[in-house]
Amino acid sequence: MISNFSIVGWGAYRPRCVMSSRQLDARYGLDPGSTERQFGIIARHVAGEEETTSMMAAEAARAALDGAGWEDDRPDVIIGACGVMEQPIPSTAVLVQNRLGLGQSGVPSFDVNQTCLSFMAAFDIAAMGVACGRWNRALLFASDIASAGLDPDVRKTSSIFGDGAAALAIEAAPGEPCGMLSSATVTHGAHQELARLRAGGTRLRVEEGYEALIAGSYFEMDAFGIFKAAAKLLPGVIERALAQAGIDRDALACVVCHQASAPGVEHVRRLFEPRGERVITIFPETGNQIAASIPSVLSHVLTHGLAGPGDPVLLLGTAAGVSASAMVIRL
Repeated sequence: MISNFSIVGWGAYRPRCVMSSRQLDARYGLDPGSTERQFGIIARHVAGEEETTSMMAAEAARAALDGAGWEDDRPDVIIGACGVMEQPIPSTAVLVQNRLGLGQSGVPSFDVNQTCLSFMAAFDIAAMGVACGRWNRALLFASDIASAGLDPDVRKTSSIFGDGAAALAIEAAPGEPCGMLSSATVTHGAHQELARLRAGGTRLRVEEGYEALIAGSYFEMDAFGIFKAAAKLLPGVIERALAQAGIDRDALACVVCHQASAPGVEHVRRLFEPRGERVITIFPETGNQIAASIPSVLSHVLTHGLAGPGDPVLLLGTAAGVSASAMVIRL
């Protein structure tokens, strides 16, 4: 089903505090430049105490709404797509709805979660809602505070993750040659232990003790294992999405991919050689922003005019689970 819609507004938010890789060099007693050379990252943003997940999301959402020019007209739905919610109950979308001054509006607001692919999952749901006539206008956001779950003793994860948020406003455009052309996703749950955050749900409980809760609150990742598992899934979803869209890869204006790591982005670039430069990267300045990664790159593309009206763009990513997704949209 082709969903005809226009992206009418977008926005991104980066926390005010910037942590440079040289600061991490000093923290770990390394020679200046060591972190940048090893991980390909210059700096990342770290949320302050007042910069909560919903606060960052609301700032990005306001920018998207201002760009859309909906003014007094509200969206028909608000979909939250955070890799990690602000709190288990109620959903982050509810918190953002209230921050936007829509707390008494009745606008349906809910969360979708597929870790780093959460925004793509929300985008897919919004596109289907527009296609079937349920919604005319949708506001989507992703916001993540990776720093909240990083073990400071694990240098790799402390070095590559960053905080931030991004949002998108889409509007039905019947008869227009724009919108979502295809979507392909696979999940291999056999790899579910390669990346996980065990606390925050019902798995770890208060009666298990403080130390167990602390240990479960730190993100755990087998970096090589998840890279290897995810990389195997990418070619298949790319080909499926392109075939469904009837688009040749040479016709793509750019590739908006999850900024998982410098090697991860470089792997995607190799998949699109000899025109690997179409794969957009902001990783050196943001790090891996979990679910906020893909919409942050898309916001960057739209802000800087790296793709324009009528251009086909491929969205691509992987997530804990392990899952991989690809979708083609026409701007």
